[in-house]
Amino acid sequence: MPELPEVETVKNTLKKLVLGKTINNVNILYDSIIEYPTIDEFKNNLVGETIQDIKRRGKWLMFILNNYVLLSHLRMEGKYVIRNVDDEYNKHEHVEFVFSDLSTLRYKDTRKFGRMYLYKKEDVLINKPLNELGLEPWDDSLNVDYLKEKFKDKRLPLKTLLLDQSIIVGLGNIYVDEVLFLSKLNPEKKTNALTRDDLKNIIDNTRSVLEHAIKLGGTTIRTYESSEGVHGLFQNELLIHGKDKCPICGCMVTKIRVGGRGTYYCKNCQK
Repeated sequence: MPELPEVETVKNTLKKLVLGKTINNVNILYDSIIEYPTIDEFKNNLVGETIQDIKRRGKWLMFILNNYVLLSHLRMEGKYVIRNVDDEYNKHEHVEFVFSDLSTLRYKDTRKFGRMYLYKKEDVLINKPLNELGLEPWDDSLNVDYLKEKFKDKRLPLKTLLLDQSIIVGLGNIYVDEVLFLSKLNPEKKTNALTRDDLKNIIDNTRSVLEHAIKLGGTTIRTYESSEGVHGLFQNELLIHGKDKCPICGCMVTKIRVGGRGTYYCKNCQK
């Protein structure tokens, strides 16, 4: 699944390709991808809008238009591709934005899990999904006291809470494994047992792991690419996720499921 570094890479890739383009038409080939508003409103409101900027909030892409903001979540396997208006549709291309220069931006999603919302600019932050999100990893408010408050009454495993987008946004399965390994914390540890040093290590390692991954274009695993022909390189830098042996002590890496997610950790280094 695309996580924060991958979505950041998609954002940066698309900014080079579609900024300044005006939407002349919208074709919807799979209605369920449009979460809000209605299909007709979605299409009609987008016609005549120009892409002024593309931002990211958590794992959501934000296409900033003249009057609206288009939110797009890639979910498991979503990606955007550039096509010409007369190119045949691939069977997995479900939403098409046709520009005035006759190029098109198509949303392609093998599993059809991606979702889109279209809000007026003044409404985008006060409605779901953005109003449900926690702090960005680099927000100054993300500090030890913030995490301590968020974790204090929780009885779930640490990994599960780090995946909770209402606390910190953008951390996904792969990156949580890496953060916990660098922090020397067991993924099943209860958060009420964490020290202030543990919390500071989580914050520091979250930022360093994500920054490094962004520099390398994210992680390309299985079917995910940021765009056609654009592959991330961070998978070559992974320390624990998907590995057989711990790079620190040489012990065999343990794989378990935490909250239903495949989890890799070292029993020796992450006691």
